[in-house]
Formats: sequence, structure tokens, C-alpha cells
Amino acid sequence: MRTLTTLIDELSFPEGPRWHDERLFFSDMHAHRVIAVDLAGRTETICEVPTWPSGLGWLPDGRMLVVSMTDRRLLRLDRDGLKVAADLSQLASFHCNDMVVDAHGRAYIGNFGFDLHAGSAPRLAAIVMVEHNGAARVVADQMRFPNGSVITPDGKTLIVGESTGACLTAFDIDADGSLRNRRVWAGIAPAVPDGIALDAEGAIWVASPVTDEVIRVTEGGKVIERIKTANHAYACMLGGPGRRTLFVLTAADSDPDKCRAKATGRIETAPVEVPGAGLP
Repeated sequence: MRTLTTLIDELSFPEGPRWHDERLFFSDMHAHRVIAVDLAGRTETICEVPTWPSGLGWLPDGRMLVVSMTDRRLLRLDRDGLKVAADLSQLASFHCNDMVVDAHGRAYIGNFGFDLHAGSAPRLAAIVMVEHNGAARVVADQMRFPNGSVITPDGKTLIVGESTGACLTAFDIDADGSLRNRRVWAGIAPAVPDGIALDAEGAIWVASPVTDEVIRVTEGGKVIERIKTANHAYACMLGGPGRRTLFVLTAADSDPDKCRAKATGRIETAPVEVPGAGLP
């Protein structure tokens, strides 16, 4: 059984991990900060987002993109601070969340679809694609809480976790960024996908908060490894030297008030044999 080692702790609610420039970038969502941490545990606050940061990515020119959840905007970090790259408020039906950015700078962004923390009934949601120039459009609808996403190394397939659907769903990516040929890549119930990470063998690591674990699953739904977590597992990423470190982001709760009252969030790590692949 693979075990996890804590890299840093006392975070409010870590989400959206991305390995970039030899550091792990992530959103401490309910502390309203985007943070970078190196493998020695040294941290740096990159920016503050009062309206809850979530998904992260980078444009081809190196500028960082940040999903701003509660006002449903995509932000861009320029030299003089955060700027609005796109307003998604007319396209996303509730809080925006995770994101993957492709090699062309196109951002694919999911959203809750309903007020999760108020206990509202689940509603279907959409994936919004934002072009490099800020133009935004819906590229997939009728999604069941589209969450963590990856793009295969050839840039031709997007796979997204549908949290309330308990499955991973794949799409073909057209030349213009449109999505087509929707299909179930893997059903994983009773696990529920939140953040996900793709490896070089085509398997996907899935953080499952309801079953307190990360699982490594192949197309079709076969679970080939699982790592139990002491807290709920909300996100994962493959990074580090050779992309052979699995980062797992955990917390005791996702409720904003509880997270701010008691900082239980941790980033934990484990070495793996199969490296990460594709995007992010």
C-alpha cells in the first residue's frame, strides 16, 4: 500500500493543483489566495482572489489564468495585476470551478450548476470554452457537475470528471476547440471524481472526497490502485522531477465557513512509477 507524506498543512481548502516551473501552484480557495509551493515546502502567495480562486492554467505567453468562482469570471495575471479575461456569468449557471488550458491557450471551465453548500437539488451544467482572445461559448451542456479535466498528449481528447454522475466523460476536440463524440470513459461509483490527473500509461488518478481516497483507474472503469486518505481527497496532480510525484490535496470539509474556522487542508505526496502526461 502506497503511503502519503505531508508537504504542507494548515491550509483552508486547497484545490486546482498545477505543476509549473518546478513548483506546485494551487488555490487555497476559502483563504482567497493562489499559492506556489516547492518540494521543500517553501510557499509564495502569487495573488489574492476575494471571489474564490479555483482552476489554474497558463497562456502560451506564460501569463497565468485563474478561475474566479463566485462572480463567474476568468482572470488573467498581467504584470500590473489581475485582469478580467472573460465574463462567464451568462454562460455558467452557478459557481465556476476547475479548468484545463490547452496548448493553444483555450480554457475549458466547468461549474457547479447548483448551490452545493446550501443543499440545493443537483442541476445540470455546462462546460464553457474561452478562446485566447476572451471569446467564450458553451461547448458541452447537460453535464453533471463538470469538475477536474485533462487533455491527452496528442491534444485530441478532453476527459472531465462529472462529480454527481460518478464518472469520467471523454470528448473529441475539434480543430476550433469544439467538443464532440461524448462518451463515458469510466464509471467509478461509489467513488466521486473531483480533481484528476493523467499518466503516461493512459490511466487517470482520481481524487474522490466521498470515499476518502485517490484511485488510479483505466478506461472502462477498472481501479488498479487506491490510496486511502485521512481527510477527504479533493484534487490531485502529477509533478515533481520527471512528473513522478503524486500530489494529493485534502481537507476535513469543503464548507467555506468550516474551512475558514479551522484550517485542516493539506498537500500530501507520494512517489509513483508512471509519470504524468498531457495537460495540465
